[in-house]
Amino acid sequence: MHPSPDSRSDSRPDAVSAWTRRAFLGRAAFGLGALPLCGLLDPSARRGSDRWPGVVSPLHYRPRARRVIWLGMMGGPSQLETLDYKPKLAAMDGQAMPDSYTKGQPIAQLQGQALRILGPQHPFRRFGQSQQEISAVLPHIGSIADEICIIRSLQTEAINHDPAQTFMNTGTLISGRPSMGSWLTYGLGSECDNLPGFVVLTSIGGGQGQPIATRQWHSGFLPSRFQGVPFHAKGDAVLYVRSPEGVGDARQRDVVDAVGQLNALHAEANDDPEIATRISQYEMAFRMQSSVPGLMDIRDEPPETLALYGAQPGDGSFASNCLLARRLAERGVRFIQLYHRDWDHHGGVKAGVAFNAALTDKASAALIVDLKQRGMLDDTLVVWGGEFGRTPMAQGDGRDHHIRGFSIWMAGGGIKAGITHGATDELGYRAVEDIVSVHDLHATMLRLLGIEHTKLTFRTQGREFRLTDVAGEVVTDILA
Repeated sequence: MHPSPDSRSDSRPDAVSAWTRRAFLGRAAFGLGALPLCGLLDPSARRGSDRWPGVVSPLHYRPRARRVIWLGMMGGPSQLETLDYKPKLAAMDGQAMPDSYTKGQPIAQLQGQALRILGPQHPFRRFGQSQQEISAVLPHIGSIADEICIIRSLQTEAINHDPAQTFMNTGTLISGRPSMGSWLTYGLGSECDNLPGFVVLTSIGGGQGQPIATRQWHSGFLPSRFQGVPFHAKGDAVLYVRSPEGVGDARQRDVVDAVGQLNALHAEANDDPEIATRISQYEMAFRMQSSVPGLMDIRDEPPETLALYGAQPGDGSFASNCLLARRLAERGVRFIQLYHRDWDHHGGVKAGVAFNAALTDKASAALIVDLKQRGMLDDTLVVWGGEFGRTPMAQGDGRDHHIRGFSIWMAGGGIKAGITHGATDELGYRAVEDIVSVHDLHATMLRLLGIEHTKLTFRTQGREFRLTDVAGEVVTDILA
């Protein structure tokens, strides 16, 4: 048994050099700092000692949601073939796009070209008692029309994929800032001891050509314990999650304890929050070795549940990831982000939308149905959408990137169900009614989770930063 740090003599040769101002302040606060480390110095006190409690306590509002599942349709799905029907666009198919719409507006790849209108490539239908208009290629999402809120007036600031994804995930065009999942786990803490608070799942199969940078789930200037952890859709969910052959739990536990004690001694002498992160992540990794394999094996799900999602164990599909998202939510993961990366249809938008709808429609709706059946939809906020939309103008038989008006849907967690919020103009070019910015979306999400978005801040580089930067208004009209 190692002696406690306070009982050691400081007569050792390096004591004076270690006694810096920073170290003194760190040691002065050791009575508090020892609390999260005591489980490492005393294995009998280990369990539950390093769970992050969150900095927002008490919450600013009564929370409607406890967790978020973000269904990321990366590449920018066309709102004109999915969630925003425009009869005028159909009537003007093939005609020149009026200059009054596009003059002086940012255009990605259609610059300098003759701009011609491309009518909707799929018919729309009215679904449910709410009679919301949804594309016929999304019949399963149509079947949950009375559970969702469609926002047709979203606008963003970046017209190319990577910066647009960065803006949607972090609230800024500047790379290196914390992602929304990191902000949430920092602010609210974790409800799970043996899984990360922020998990990322990426579909495989069915194209998936859109690249996604790992910085999209990075913690930025927040401590690295809050960054998202990607789970692989096939094979081991986390690299090296299995112990080497011949290494049992007891030996692995000895290694973790020894490394933890060394890190704790280092933490005593240095004011570095990353040491605490390192300690907690060693512990988390050890617990994940037993929790993750069982989590990822969906073969224990009833056949009717697998059929509901259209999931096949081990296939890494969006359908299987949606089912895994529900399992992660059940186990207390705070923010679960799915990426399906095949919505970038500069050409062949009709076939491309139909193809990806076939891969995502059923499972997206199944997630809502499954959560509701289990009594979890009321406190789970689900968001479906991409980083931007597509132009009313044709790019061959496809559509270019578009930022002035596009659509997403939300469900559960305090969202008003069965409504459509906002509208674009008659050609679907610009949001003109109840415009929602990305900052507004983030502010609304935080409000539903019990957080006042202007108060969840982190001071670095001489100023206070927040997810919504210096903007953002809660969209009260969509709150139940």
